[in-house]
Order: sequence, then C-alpha cells, then structure tokens
Amino acid sequence: MTAGETTAQRAILFADVCESTAIYESVGDTPALALLNFLFSSFDKEVKATGGVIVKNLGDGVVCEFRDPDAAFRAACGMQEASDKVAAAAWPGMKIKIGYNYGAVVLKDNDVFGDTVNVCARLVSLANPAQVLTTQRTVEALSPGLRTRCRELYATKVRGRDRQVSVWEILWRSDPDVTKVEAAEPSGDLDAKWILKLSIGGESYIVEAGAILRIGRDAANDIVVTTEHASRIHARIFTREDHFVIVDQSSNGTFLMADGSREVRLRRSEALLGDRGWIGLGRTAAKHGDHVLRYRLERYS
Repeated sequence: MTAGETTAQRAILFADVCESTAIYESVGDTPALALLNFLFSSFDKEVKATGGVIVKNLGDGVVCEFRDPDAAFRAACGMQEASDKVAAAAWPGMKIKIGYNYGAVVLKDNDVFGDTVNVCARLVSLANPAQVLTTQRTVEALSPGLRTRCRELYATKVRGRDRQVSVWEILWRSDPDVTKVEAAEPSGDLDAKWILKLSIGGESYIVEAGAILRIGRDAANDIVVTTEHASRIHARIFTREDHFVIVDQSSNGTFLMADGSREVRLRRSEALLGDRGWIGLGRTAAKHGDHVLRYRLERYS
C-alpha cells in the first residue's frame, strides 16, 4: 500500500440520472442544468442526513460513501423519494437508478477504490429506472428491520471475479403492493451451453451468460452504431437466470422482431430475446439498414 492509502469497511453508493440527455434536449441547457443541480442538492441533503459524504460528481450521477450499510440504505430511499418530488414538481420523466455495496475499500486522495466500488458500478449499470440494487453480502450486514425490505433477484458475473454476485433489490417505496419473487435453483444450462450472437454491418459480437453488452452511438458502448435514430446509450443486453434480456434506454425506442412473431416496440422497458430475430434501434426492424442488428442463440460447440 502506498503513502496516503488506507483501507476501511464502507458502503459505496452510485446514483445515476436516467436519460439526462433527453432533459437537455427537451428544456434547453440552462433550465436542465438548474433542474439537475437542484436534484443533486437534494441528494446532498439526504446523504449528509445519514452521515455520508458525496465523494465525487460524474456529470449525471454521484458517488457517495457511508460508514455502514444502514446509512446507505436510508440515503438511497431518500434520494429516490427526492427524485419523485422533482418529477412531480418540474419534470414528469425524472428517474434515477442506484446501486450500493458494502465491503472493504481503499481510501486515497478523497476518493474510493477497490472491488467493492467495482461491484457497485456493475449494480448501477444493471438497475432499471427508479430501482435500487445491492448485494447479498450487503443485505446480510443490514439491521434486521431493513432486511425485510429487500428481495433477491438473480446472480450475475462481474468483471475480474470468478464467482457470481447475488443481486438484491431494495424496496424503497412505502407501497406494500410488491410482486413476490420466488427463489429458484438455476438450471446451469445457460452458463454451460449457450451464447447470444449479434451482427451488424458485417461485424459479429458475442454475449455470454453473466455478461452485459451496451449498444448506442456513444464510443463507450460495446456495439457502437452510427445511425441517427439511435440514442447515445440506446439499450443493453444481459442474462437473467436462463434468458437473455434486452432493456431499452433510448428516446425513440427499440423494436424487437423475433422470427415468426410480430414486432414489438420497447420504451424504457425490457423483453426476453427468443432463439433468433431482429433488433431495430429507433426505427422498425422490418426496414433493414444501419439501425438493425440480427441476433441468434448458439450452443457451444
């Protein structure tokens, strides 16, 4: 360990504003910046009220640090509630997603590093709008009363880790009408035998069980598309139990046309991918072009 570095047990929380680009496009730069600044000010109050600190801002998101998982739990709930209030008062489409994780971190130069932080980044990438995700290890460290407000979802792989991470959801709303998730033993068939292959513009891409693939115009995506109909961050594909799932994150929607089935349009929603079909980014998949990907499931040879 180098000078200035210390290790400690901390809860790390990532919060991202969903579709911030759409806010700027809709209301203009100055009003959008004022709206997001007001939201982040609300976040700051929630974090400080639970004894945490905001480590850094990431443009449309924040990274926070807490000394215990209960504090991060309460801050996550408060931040989601603050987002709902902003949505009701100023921007109906305002949504945030949160991932938080408890474990050992490296503290250096007012920043945080390590596996706990990496897993946290993975969680927020998996979260849907208005969702809070955490890990089984974090849930086990919560006080008994807060554990009752958590439910197990699925296991996923994290880059740099051999074992999968068990993902849990925090039920932050007071609404008791929540869908019960039944625990199920994974079949193991997907991990052992299947991959998803996508192709566009003569290039092929592979999604393995436990991986996540991002699609959009931004150069940081795994599949970068040039069509003007696609959003910078358009969609992501990942595995959930024994299925490949596509989630739309775009302005124009994602068009899914499985072979032999009618086309459906996803708008900030998700769908299971069948054996093979077509994915249209921002336009119907029936009109082939640079906005369309072909996909199919393949068994390992």
